[in-house]
Amino acid sequence: MDYTTLKQEIIDHSKSLGIDKIGFTTANLFTELKNHLIRQEQLGYQSGFEEKDINKRIDPSLIFDHPRSIISIALAYPSKMKDAPRSVKGARRGIFARASWGTDYHTVLRDRLTRLEAFIKERVPEARFKSMVDTGELSDRAVAERAGIGWSAKNCAVITPEFGSYVYLGEMISNLPFEPDEPMEDQCGSCNKCVDACPTGALVQGGQLNSQKCIAFLTQTKGFLPDQYREKLGNRIYGCDTCQTVCPKNKGKDFHFHLEMEPDGEIAKPLLEPLLTMSNKEFNETFGHVSGSWRGKKPIQRNAIIALAHFKEESAVPTLIDIMKNDVRPVIRGTAAWAIGKIGGAEASDALIVQHRHEKDEEVLEEIKKGLAFF
Repeated sequence: MDYTTLKQEIIDHSKSLGIDKIGFTTANLFTELKNHLIRQEQLGYQSGFEEKDINKRIDPSLIFDHPRSIISIALAYPSKMKDAPRSVKGARRGIFARASWGTDYHTVLRDRLTRLEAFIKERVPEARFKSMVDTGELSDRAVAERAGIGWSAKNCAVITPEFGSYVYLGEMISNLPFEPDEPMEDQCGSCNKCVDACPTGALVQGGQLNSQKCIAFLTQTKGFLPDQYREKLGNRIYGCDTCQTVCPKNKGKDFHFHLEMEPDGEIAKPLLEPLLTMSNKEFNETFGHVSGSWRGKKPIQRNAIIALAHFKEESAVPTLIDIMKNDVRPVIRGTAAWAIGKIGGAEASDALIVQHRHEKDEEVLEEIKKGLAFF
């Protein structure tokens, strides 16, 4: 088998599959990554969503029998929403991060990887693969960096010269010996805009992220959001794009190559108040196809309540009072109590005083006290 010719055929065919960039690398150990992961773990900077076994994250041979190469793919996604609905008084809106616009990227990239596997299999029947997107053992970014897709930037994203950091990444371990591509040189230079702009200081330094402080991570947690981050949340209900939007390498980058990734403004930038009373069925029917729904409606609803407080949206107070009194979930009741106090007004203070007499949950009572402290 002429693997040089096959590699070029794969590159050429990948474009017809809707793959915007493709790179090849070895299946060798990711030695430098191991030291970084150990350090992150020691510092308590991990999110908890990662593969727990560090060795599996850096050694392809532990998850695939006799790996010989890894193919990395990238798909560019939009950075701008056409005809985005406006957030106005009485009809405030939240925002999903760009990585949750359109159809769940896991679904889109798995489709591309499956079709790429089929193309290679036709030419090499004995070929074997293990493909993954985001939730696999390997680090998508480490693979993409080594495969020459882009460089690992100070904002902890992979930046491509063509599409900036607005790319989804996936990879395919293979038993085929493809010639590796050359990694790309770091082009961040002395720029530190992403580190300086991070709302919570989660970018400790260039290339190092404390996930526990990152808004993108915090929006996915299910408990009470720590007090110090509530003001920082703004109207974000899932994810955060600040470290991408301030990046000079992303200036002017906006690609609309894939219909599945086009955002529906009513979903990507939804009205906040209707979110609060959605049933599980309604939530899944409306948001189930986007990646931001993976943790269910509870974190989204909690974040929506905080966003209404951010806007000081007085028209939402009656709904928030009802939630504070009747929702069975302490986190939602308590967050609503805090938001009622933050928004303020006579109706708000009276409701908090009354509920303080009836509430039994200690954490919710603490949130009611926080709400009352605003008066």
